[in-house]
Amino acid sequence: MIRPLCLGAAGACVYLSAAAAHITLERQEAHVGAPYKAVLRVPHGCNGSPTTAIRVRVPAGIVGVKPMPKPGWQLSVATGKYPRPYTLRGAQVIEGVTEISWSGGKLLDAHYDEFVFVANVAQELPAGQTIYFPVVQECEKGVHRWIEVPTGKHSRDDHDSEPAVALRLLPKKN
Repeated sequence: MIRPLCLGAAGACVYLSAAAAHITLERQEAHVGAPYKAVLRVPHGCNGSPTTAIRVRVPAGIVGVKPMPKPGWQLSVATGKYPRPYTLRGAQVIEGVTEISWSGGKLLDAHYDEFVFVANVAQELPAGQTIYFPVVQECEKGVHRWIEVPTGKHSRDDHDSEPAVALRLLPKKN
């Protein structure tokens, strides 16, 4: 009786660690109309290979983005027009950072690190929804595409992708 329980518990631990073995946000909720510090947690490389680049696409409605440089990594940003105007500190903004990339570093598979940026959650976004930050993790050998956004289907169309980083939007603070 004890042996089946132990094996079942071990299997559950392996399953849970595999399910948690992807890039996530330290704080997975943010208030609409408020500043937000995004901390992308990178717990592993690609099947033992070191991480050499992290690229994150910034979703619509995340504005005023400022990434944090990392020693030993090259930081670059792509900018573009937003799909609609958003309000940032009382002013209308129509363009800004749409992608952040940290590259040229080396994060060993056995190590953990964080990639950080600050931004504002536009007041025009609806509370109660979840928005997604697709992330591509490049390694010396291989790549992880954390880009899958739920569509309501039970099966994935792209078997090479994993869940995108999710942020739940909370009501505006009073």
